[in-house]
Amino acid sequence: MATLTAAISGKAAAAGYCKAPALSWKGSRVPGRSLISMAAATRSGRLISLRTPRFRVYAAKAETVNKVMSIVKTQLALGADAALTPESKFTDLGADSLDTVEIVMALEEEFEITVEEDNAQSITTIQDAAELIDKLVG
Repeated sequence: MATLTAAISGKAAAAGYCKAPALSWKGSRVPGRSLISMAAATRSGRLISLRTPRFRVYAAKAETVNKVMSIVKTQLALGADAALTPESKFTDLGADSLDTVEIVMALEEEFEITVEEDNAQSITTIQDAAELIDKLVG
């Protein structure tokens, strides 16, 4: 029986049915955080990304996030009791494109930084702003 199982397993493995995908881990270093992604290679050599959009590691300092929240509340004239989270999108808070530009200008002034236009356009949440600020300051 063991010989038959080995023969079947050998044929199946040769056909590629029993072969487990090769996993690879990649890591990189960005100041203030570590990024890790995982991919699996298929028989055809294609890589399948195993990242999930629901899993996110926040790298910005809590102090920076809190300052950004305070500036956003001021710029959008939100009440002190407004519940903001790092995931809060400016558009969900009622900001239009002009409000977003004013928020970025206030952040530049507060943190004494200059945000390039292409970076400014990628800021959609409080967390995005805080991460960019920490990257520029640090």
